Amino acid sequence: MNVNRRVFGLGLVSLGLSACSRIASGTARSTTPDELPADLYPVSNAAYDAWVESFRSRAEAQGISRSTLSTAFRGAGFLPGVVTRDRNQTEFRRTLEDYLSIAASDERVEKGRQAYARHRRTLDAIEADTGVDAKILTAIWGLESYFGERQGLIPVISATSTLAFEGRRGRYFERELMAALRIVQNGDIGASRMTGSWAGAMGHTQCMPTVFQEYAVDFTGDGRRDIWSEDPSDALATTANYLRRHGWTRGLPWGGEVGSRGAGPAGRVIQPQAGGPRFNVTDNFRVIKRYNPSDAYALGVGHLADRIGGGGPLRTSFPPDANGMTKADRIALQERLTARGFDTQGADGVIGSNTEAAISAYQASRGLPVTGTPSLELLRSLR
Repeated sequence: MNVNRRVFGLGLVSLGLSACSRIASGTARSTTPDELPADLYPVSNAAYDAWVESFRSRAEAQGISRSTLSTAFRGAGFLPGVVTRDRNQTEFRRTLEDYLSIAASDERVEKGRQAYARHRRTLDAIEADTGVDAKILTAIWGLESYFGERQGLIPVISATSTLAFEGRRGRYFERELMAALRIVQNGDIGASRMTGSWAGAMGHTQCMPTVFQEYAVDFTGDGRRDIWSEDPSDALATTANYLRRHGWTRGLPWGGEVGSRGAGPAGRVIQPQAGGPRFNVTDNFRVIKRYNPSDAYALGVGHLADRIGGGGPLRTSFPPDANGMTKADRIALQERLTARGFDTQGADGVIGSNTEAAISAYQASRGLPVTGTPSLELLRSLR
């Protein structure tokens, strides 16, 4: 099974198929960790400006006030980087083994356990009210925004209006833009604070504006449904409400690896990657997929939730990859490269751009053909 980028969120704030920074107009500039890439600042675009003018009349006809429109579009603009990302977001592919390695990495599991403990009272109250497992909610939070650390800095009005104007999915994004304006008009958040992914997914659990409208919850009782706040309560309750209304069964586990305690006797067996672990999944696994329609995503949520709850790694190994290497081989390769001074920026067994760059640098230093490709031969040469 390969997992493409459309479902590979994991806190990367990408497309945001999930259910659920202020930009100043002007020239591009260099970025810091708290700023956006240059192509995600507004640029002049006469056609976009004309589209916004025509949209205003449609919005007013649907009940959006002129004052809301004026406030929302103040400082908004065409974002070329949003269009680029929309057109180039389906190429990157990973195996299920890699996906789960990242979804339930040691770092994410530890952060998840800390977040679960820190917000245990709120999570337990939400579970008591909705029936949705608190650890499942914590895992979704971890995959969507890395427990709130990566919610996205792109203004939602600019992002959704750019995509509505661009036209490839114009009707869809015009509905999202209209919903975003209603959220502003309702007073849940000011337009300048409404930020998210390049596709408009927002907050701790990355809800699209239309989903926010239908499912958002004011759990804190302050009169606003604030899924962006440092306090994740409203966002977690919103996600629980979404899952509950899509059929979550109280007390039913999502499933688990075949043969494990959590697998349970009821459900169906799936094996997403040939030769890899098999999973017994229940109706609640199907409900998780309503949040994001990928088996890999739902397995990532379920496995991370189990690890947050104290469970261990999967018991069944995945088969060797296309290069004949197991995960243990890939980890050994990363460790040995780093020890030789070719830093892979971690040793998790996932071959990404950092590892490929380290391999290329090592190959060049030895006068070998520079491919950046891992292999057992390369591993042996590092012994």
